[in-house]
Amino acid sequence: MTERVDVLVVGGGPVGACVGALLAHSRRAMPLSVVVLEPHRPTAPEPGAPADARVVALSRATERILGAAGAWARIVGPRLSPYERMRVWHESVAPDSPGVLVFDAAEAGEPNLGYIVENRLLQVALLDAFAEAGGRIEAAQLRSLRILEDHVHADTTAGTFEAKLVVGADGKRSAVREAVGLSADVTDYGQTAITATVATERPHCRTAWQRFLRTGTLAFLPLADGTSSIVWSADHELASALLAAAESDFTRELDRASDHVLGSTSLVSERLSFPLRKVGAQRYVTHRCALVGDAAHVVHPLAGQGVNLGLLDAAALADIVLAGLREREDPGALRLLRRYERWRKSEVALMSTAIDAFDRFLAHGTGPFSRLAQRGLGWVNRSQELKRLFIGRALGVTGELPSAARAV
Repeated sequence: MTERVDVLVVGGGPVGACVGALLAHSRRAMPLSVVVLEPHRPTAPEPGAPADARVVALSRATERILGAAGAWARIVGPRLSPYERMRVWHESVAPDSPGVLVFDAAEAGEPNLGYIVENRLLQVALLDAFAEAGGRIEAAQLRSLRILEDHVHADTTAGTFEAKLVVGADGKRSAVREAVGLSADVTDYGQTAITATVATERPHCRTAWQRFLRTGTLAFLPLADGTSSIVWSADHELASALLAAAESDFTRELDRASDHVLGSTSLVSERLSFPLRKVGAQRYVTHRCALVGDAAHVVHPLAGQGVNLGLLDAAALADIVLAGLREREDPGALRLLRRYERWRKSEVALMSTAIDAFDRFLAHGTGPFSRLAQRGLGWVNRSQELKRLFIGRALGVTGELPSAARAV
């Protein structure tokens, strides 16, 4: 049997689930059938259980998008950790010196600078919101995909679907992207990211700490239970040694790399790792297909913008599709989807270029431009105007925003 649907989303991670939830919430205004394929639907963390090692930073724009998707109320609770300050410095200066760049929510007139939340909790909240809004989740995998003139033919392990639009939200190794022939440029950063949860001698004070090293970048992200999640992006050789080291040796190197900013540390979770590669699809759309999130772009994690960029994709695509439906436009029409591509590709390119510059000149550079950039952290810290500009970008409230990301 073949089932006909309006939109088939391949991948039920946070970005794919968000596309589904935003579209499903439009059902009262216009009938729209949406199916999300997610073979491994997670369960919510048990109350009181330790935090997962995989966490994400959520911006103000993302908070608003999650509210529009019906997911934010499911996330707010004892596992959500707002952070109120950021301290960013280069290893060439002390962590309490004037050369440290400090962002403070109070100075910016904001309640906080964002939130740290477990990736699993975010995904569960969005999938539940999607299902409650009338969407359907299929525990299935994509087998094959064919784009025809008036529909997309998708063969899955749960049966066959004919959709007006297919959304590729299936990650950096996107099967959708490959099936429809959308090529991507891949660049190896030569680094491995190590993530873990650690207890620290001193309290994190709801502060995110980031130190640029000549071998990479180290960040401490504050968690609600008083522990911190680390994201240590290190050159491959160093990362291999750190992953192979005994716990005591690893934490000793971690203390040294952090300049003991939170005192001594101890591991309270396993160490996870993944290689860092930049991925950029040359095109985000083709006839009846659009890519979102990691299927379209993967950036370096040092700025914590990966999930935020993906959720902005989700909101922008939902805006375009729903606006097209109001104009009686076919949701899979290429002329419609190209509006989404032009919008999001330019925004992602701007952020990706800035992130790569931070990695090149602050984390690894040794030449005159790098020394200038390293001193620039202190210069920015002394300029309230520049700090407001950086905070606006970090909060995701500048640039061309989808309707769900705008202040009410």
